[in-house]
Amino acid sequence: MLIAASTSLLLPQRAPTPSLQSARTSLLHCSASDYLADVPEGAPDAILGIAQAFRESPRDDKINLAVGAYRDNSGSPFVLPSVREAEGRLLARGEKKEYAPIDGLPSYKNLALEFAYGDMAALKDGRIAGVQTLSGTGACRIAGEFYSRFLPKGTVIYVSDPTWGNHIPIMELAGLEVRRYKYLNRATNSLDIEGYLGDIAAAPSGSIFLLHACAHNPTGVDPTQDQWKQISDAILAKGHHVLMDCAYQGFASGDAEADAYAIRTFVEAGHSFLLAQSFAKNFGLYGERAGTLSVVCKDKAEAATVLSQLKLIIRPMYSSPPIHGALIVSEVLSDETLRAQYYEECAAMAERIGKMRNRLRVELEAAGSTHDWTHVTDQIGMFAFTGMNKDMCEELTAEHAIYLTKDGRISIAGLNDANVATVAKAIHSVTDGKKIGS
Repeated sequence: MLIAASTSLLLPQRAPTPSLQSARTSLLHCSASDYLADVPEGAPDAILGIAQAFRESPRDDKINLAVGAYRDNSGSPFVLPSVREAEGRLLARGEKKEYAPIDGLPSYKNLALEFAYGDMAALKDGRIAGVQTLSGTGACRIAGEFYSRFLPKGTVIYVSDPTWGNHIPIMELAGLEVRRYKYLNRATNSLDIEGYLGDIAAAPSGSIFLLHACAHNPTGVDPTQDQWKQISDAILAKGHHVLMDCAYQGFASGDAEADAYAIRTFVEAGHSFLLAQSFAKNFGLYGERAGTLSVVCKDKAEAATVLSQLKLIIRPMYSSPPIHGALIVSEVLSDETLRAQYYEECAAMAERIGKMRNRLRVELEAAGSTHDWTHVTDQIGMFAFTGMNKDMCEELTAEHAIYLTKDGRISIAGLNDANVATVAKAIHSVTDGKKIGS
């Protein structure tokens, strides 16, 4: 065996065939990252893509009505004076940059939950498990993961038709099947309460219903207090679970207590209840990603168990939340003077939004529009669902450099004294003689 082996080593080696040589050459030039060449380009985000198109437009007269952020009457980003004061105090004291606990800063969590739940017994009794999150988006993602892990396999989540576009991929990526429930009557741009209640009754028992606490996005159409009670009763009757998304408390009506009505009504009624809470819009902390997710439990022991599982979800996702925005919220809500100032500023933002709604309707009528635009002033919050179709929206952008989402939603915060008449005339030009709504 050894002689044969050593003899074979002395034999002349064959030259590789041309095909083998080609394969070796190809392997030498092959890179492990070549798979990237086959990665398809992703579609732009429905809203952020419009913002990018607005930025890239060379027109001097362009107007952005897609932005989901408050602007003052000059069209400039607005930092609440109470927020600026709170931030100044933090910096003066020397804000620490340590990691937050997995579930967030305790002072922030306590104040955020008090902001939403008030003095409800559930909070006082310690039976609400809460975690700090990456704003409302992160809260919804954790909620979806929590449901996916602990509700029976195949549980369906229902979102309103229409809803905030990000709700759907968030829940799908959590492994939940997403269906829609009737919400907007597109012929009247008002709440389709009968369709809403019918879909609650028709859904499989134990489904999840994702509700908007106030200032429904994108329609601005909210249930009345009596309708909220009907919705609550219908959900209880079928044993459904409720995930309530609250991004506009205080900013919707200017009254944070009034805007918490649905939250407190559902908790009082005894629902299976999760709350996704954001401080991006109502505190103007868009880039700070301050939010919470809370779960109402039957007792303190159950809340502790639920909290342990929420931590296990968060740890491999992002480990711990950012602290700066949370510290600002804590500073504002813990200081009596700053808190009162904040409430006044939040009411002022809501008041300006309301005035712009009225101005838009007046200017539309002044432009000669014969459509009924009362839905613009009946709706609430940052957005208005105009009833314009995709073709009208595309014409607004192409001909008038007015950027908005293709479903006819406009940001009222993007309107101001300098552009509202221009916008109204442009809307009239693309809707004149045509039907709005469906």
